Amino acid sequence: MSRNRPSWAARIVALLGAAGLGLVTSVVAAPPAPPRPAGAPVGARPAPALPPLPRAEPVTVRAPAIGLDAPLVPVGADARGRLEVPSLDRPAIAGWYRHGPSPGEHGNAVLVGHVDTTAGPAVFFDLGRLRAGDTVRVERADGRVAAFAVDGVTAYPKDRFPSDLVYGPNPAAGLRLITCGGRFDPDRRSYVDNVVVFATRVA
Repeated sequence: MSRNRPSWAARIVALLGAAGLGLVTSVVAAPPAPPRPAGAPVGARPAPALPPLPRAEPVTVRAPAIGLDAPLVPVGADARGRLEVPSLDRPAIAGWYRHGPSPGEHGNAVLVGHVDTTAGPAVFFDLGRLRAGDTVRVERADGRVAAFAVDGVTAYPKDRFPSDLVYGPNPAAGLRLITCGGRFDPDRRSYVDNVVVFATRVA
């Protein structure tokens, strides 16, 4: 892209706590900006008395409230300890962090995705529109569906990413969906925030 034309790029960086990993999601996009979370605090949802599901690879994530219906692929970490995300050539696909719990197991399953590309919104563009009580369903390779209720959606400055809340222990089956968002800083060529959806399994 010519230096005389506006350039829209984003990089979201989050340390993954004790695992020593970092999440780096680079996206290139044009306006409009992704929706901002409502800003409501994340409430503590009592853990339902549900037995954990056995480990199984997730294959699809759906959130009817925002029209999300996307395939999932396993992602890991690169040689520098950064969480991988699906290629920008596949903007409609989200990633599941395969070294953590699978959706339905006890602990927090983590899904990551791009917010936008040069072609427009990507898979997690609308995460900021989710609200407490909305449903997220994850279909698994074993044919089971893990249903989660959203506890809250919050934007965090990149240097204050809540690693413990996202990757820390959880006696229930939790789900975390992560993308970049907030204000775009043209000087740093970066979004300033991480958008994190917190959810708990209910069925």
